[in-house]
Amino acid sequence: MNKSKNTDAEIQGSRRAFISKTAMATAALPLLPATLSATFNNLVPTTNPIPMNQELPKSLIGQYGPWLATQMQDPPKLSFRNDLWSKIEDWKPSAHAKVQEQIAEPLIKDTIPVTIKRTYSYDGLHIEELTWKLPYGRPVEAIFLKPENSTGKLPAILALHDHAGKKYFGKRKITKTSDTQHPLIEAHQESDYEGRAWANEIAKRGYAVLVHDAFSFASRRVYYEDMAEIAWGPLKAEDRTDENAEDVRNIEAYNEWAGHHEHLMAKSLLSAGTTYPGMVLAEDRIALDILSARKDVDAERIGCGGLSGGGLRTVYLGGMDARIKCAVCVGFMSTWKDFLLNKAYTHTWMTYAPGLANYIDFPEILGLRVPLPTMVQSNNHDQLYTLPEMKKADSILAAVFSKAGHTEKYSGKFYDGGHKFDVRMQTDAFDWFDAWLGK
Repeated sequence: MNKSKNTDAEIQGSRRAFISKTAMATAALPLLPATLSATFNNLVPTTNPIPMNQELPKSLIGQYGPWLATQMQDPPKLSFRNDLWSKIEDWKPSAHAKVQEQIAEPLIKDTIPVTIKRTYSYDGLHIEELTWKLPYGRPVEAIFLKPENSTGKLPAILALHDHAGKKYFGKRKITKTSDTQHPLIEAHQESDYEGRAWANEIAKRGYAVLVHDAFSFASRRVYYEDMAEIAWGPLKAEDRTDENAEDVRNIEAYNEWAGHHEHLMAKSLLSAGTTYPGMVLAEDRIALDILSARKDVDAERIGCGGLSGGGLRTVYLGGMDARIKCAVCVGFMSTWKDFLLNKAYTHTWMTYAPGLANYIDFPEILGLRVPLPTMVQSNNHDQLYTLPEMKKADSILAAVFSKAGHTEKYSGKFYDGGHKFDVRMQTDAFDWFDAWLGK
């Protein structure tokens, strides 16, 4: 699942004191003059309120949810579904610019040198362990795979790993580089990918594949020793050593702590003028730069895809960067209304950019790539979304591609079962890449 924890681990004493002082100060305010009081009493709401005697549906935020849902314009201001636009070339520049503004993606201009740490063969694949250093944080680690003995320029896939509330791991979630895997990775691949390392499987089809650790995961995760003032979790300091870092208990404790820390990270990024999706997108673009620049990659035939958090990353990267010629979003598609009323708690802060819902609905972020080929795979019993809103998202994307005159470039597929990217779904996704990228 794509979760962050529901509660902030914050000290409450000072907040209570502030509220208490504020309440006393408010009580001491003078009454409004009669004329001003009358003005307030005569104010007319700008929208029709929900009748007081109407039974309200339940929502994540109680009785606030239904009213907020009525404030959401459908279609939003910059939706291609609006009658204001008939041609994508007239609509896309303004929509793309506004989404870029709301995401507030940081600009990274630095030249990023790439180091090959190790090269070897495994399971019929040529594998490279790579690293590169950004102007902040610890070095990014990545895995590059392609068929052994392949020649010439290959079509390529930027394979995007999931979130799953497991920030200790990143690229390892969807790769396999030896017969020995961590037991938590084995279990994760079994539950989410029907026992497969899907990045390996598509590489075997004739693709060059790059898998990197996303912002705040694995090599890019927040390290305890780099912080202060926030409790680590149930383990004692002496248990957190390099020699037992891969201990299951230690990893699970880190993932628990990282779930709480994600709230703090999101608030800090907002304070800096950026967003969580903006940071993730910036680092995914760097990986795309690196993949595109390789001599064994055809830069005109690059796709991206992933499950869950990888599907979310596909929405932003595929929607915002036209170098992605084919995209497959798996297990991350619904509407802003679904998040508002039903499912915000099941999803990471990597989803949300302030104000973005005023301009386009969530599926329309991915729709910004029209007419480039796009597939969305959803599961009918996925607990992270409601089925009606998944279906609504599918109809929105279908409408965007239809209005643009490119119905054949969009495929929305639904499968039975829960949150997953199983062998059948992988086969359909790989066939889609084959059809549009060739081999």
